[in-house]
Amino acid sequence: MTKNKVLLLLFILLLSIITNGIAQKKDHYPKNEFRGVWIATVVNIDWPKKSNDSVAKQKADYLQILDTYQKLNYNAVIVQIRSVGDAFYPSELAPWSRFLTGKEGKAPTPYYDALEWMIEEAHKRGFEFHAWLNPYRATFDLNKAQLSPNHDIFKYPQWMITYGGKMYYNPALPEVQNHLVKVVEEVVMKYDIDAIHFDDYFYPYKIKGEEFNDADSFKKYGNGMNLEDWRRNNVTTFVKSIHSAIKNHKPWVQFGISPFGVWRNKSMDPKGSDTQSGQTNYDDLYADPILWMQNKWIDYLLPQLYWSIDHKTASYAKLLKWWSENTNGVNLYMGNSTYKIKGDSDKKWNNIHEIPNQIDLTRSYANVQGNAFYSAKWFINNHQDVTQLIQNHQYKYPAIPLPVPNSKHVVIDTPVVNKIEIDSVNCTFTLQMPLNTKIRYVVVYGAKRDSKIDLQDASQIMKKYFVDPKATIINFSIPLSDVDKNKAFALTFIDFYGNESKEIIIDLPKED
Repeated sequence: MTKNKVLLLLFILLLSIITNGIAQKKDHYPKNEFRGVWIATVVNIDWPKKSNDSVAKQKADYLQILDTYQKLNYNAVIVQIRSVGDAFYPSELAPWSRFLTGKEGKAPTPYYDALEWMIEEAHKRGFEFHAWLNPYRATFDLNKAQLSPNHDIFKYPQWMITYGGKMYYNPALPEVQNHLVKVVEEVVMKYDIDAIHFDDYFYPYKIKGEEFNDADSFKKYGNGMNLEDWRRNNVTTFVKSIHSAIKNHKPWVQFGISPFGVWRNKSMDPKGSDTQSGQTNYDDLYADPILWMQNKWIDYLLPQLYWSIDHKTASYAKLLKWWSENTNGVNLYMGNSTYKIKGDSDKKWNNIHEIPNQIDLTRSYANVQGNAFYSAKWFINNHQDVTQLIQNHQYKYPAIPLPVPNSKHVVIDTPVVNKIEIDSVNCTFTLQMPLNTKIRYVVVYGAKRDSKIDLQDASQIMKKYFVDPKATIINFSIPLSDVDKNKAFALTFIDFYGNESKEIIIDLPKED
C-alpha cells in the first residue's frame, strides 16, 4: 500500500470519528456514577404542568417523569420544593405554593402531602431524592395580591429587598439566616430525603444601572470589611450554618450546591478559568464555591456548565477541566443544559451528539463523578433522537451514585436470606432486616449463563429495591423471565450514606 493510500485511509477514519461524534466510538459503562435531573416547579416549568391541574393529573405527570428517567437509567431527581418563599409541603414557616394548588396558601384538594408522596415514589424506583430550595428569592414578581397573608413579605417586610422586579430576603440579616436555617431543618427532620440542594441564586444576578439596596445592613454589620467581602461572608456564614443544621439532625443527608458555572475569569484572577463570562460566582453573586469545598461545608458541587463543548467565551471543555483541577474533598458533578438542544443561538446545540459527547468528556476526568440535566421536560417525549443515543450508549446500563468522600465507610451487615419462593411468575426473596446498618436499598446482580458475578460490571445490575425503614423484614420479587436469563445472582445493601456492602451469592432452589 502506498503512503498516499495510507494517509487517505487515516483521513477517512478520522473524518468518520468526527462525523459520528465521540459518543459513537466510546464504549464505557461505569458502575458508579451520579445521573440526576432537575424537576423545576417555579412557574410550572416542569411540574405540575399547570397550577390548576387536578391532584390525579399532577400525580400521573410526576410518575411519567420518574418512569421516563428510570428507563433512561438515571438515579437521582432534584425536585424544587421551595422557589419563592413557598412550600410544596405542609409547613409552619411558609404557605402552600400556588404553583401546586393554583392559589398560594391553599392546600391540595383532595389533600395529600406532595413532598412525602414524591419522595416515596422516587425511592420506589431507586432514585435519590434531592430536595431543592431557593433560599433567598421571596417573590417572582411584585404582584402581592397573589400571595398568601402568611407569606414572609407580609410577616417580615423589614427582611425584604426589592431588586429587578422581584423581592429577596436580605442575606445580611442574622434573623433572616436563622429563619432560613429553620426552613431547611423542618424539611430535614420531617422527610426522608437524601439531600438538600441549593442552586445558583445567592445574591441576585446583577442588573445594569440598578443597585441591590443593602446599604443600611452594611452600615450596621459591615464590621470594617469592604462591600464585596462582606456580602461573600454573609453567604459563607449561611452555607456553613445550613451544613451544620443538616448534619446535626441527619448526618447521612447530603448538602449539595449547584453554582453558576464560572467561579472567576482569569482576567480577574490568575487562578480563574479561561473564560470571558459577563458575571461570575465570586465577583457578582458573592458566592465562593472553592471556599465551601475547602472547608467541607458541602458534600457535592454541581456547577452549571450550560454551554457547548467549544463555546467561544465559556467552553464546557475548558470549564470541566478547570473544575476538575479545583475540586477539594467533595463529590463533583457537572450540570448540563438539555433545554438548549436544537433551541439556542449557539448552533452547536443542533448537533444531537452534543449532550452525549459532554457525558463522555465528563467521564474522562477521574475526579468527576457524574452529571445532572436541566430540566426534566426536555426528555419527556422530546428529543427522542438524543435520548436514544444516550440510552444506547452512555446510559445503556444502570449505575449507582457514589457516597460522598466524608461518608465513606465499610458496611458491616451483608444480606441474609431467610427464604426464597418461586411461583409461576416471580422469584420472591425474604431477607432479614440488618441490626447495625440503616439500609436504603437492596441491589440485585445477575450474571449471564457464560459469566461470573462481577460487582464492577454495570451490565449485571438488575434492579435496586427500596427498603422501607419501618419494616421488620425485607421482601422483593424478581420476574421469572429475568431468572431464566441468568445463571448466578448476588445481593448487596446500600446504606443511607450511599455505601455498598459486600455481596452474598445466591443459589436458587432447584425446580421439582
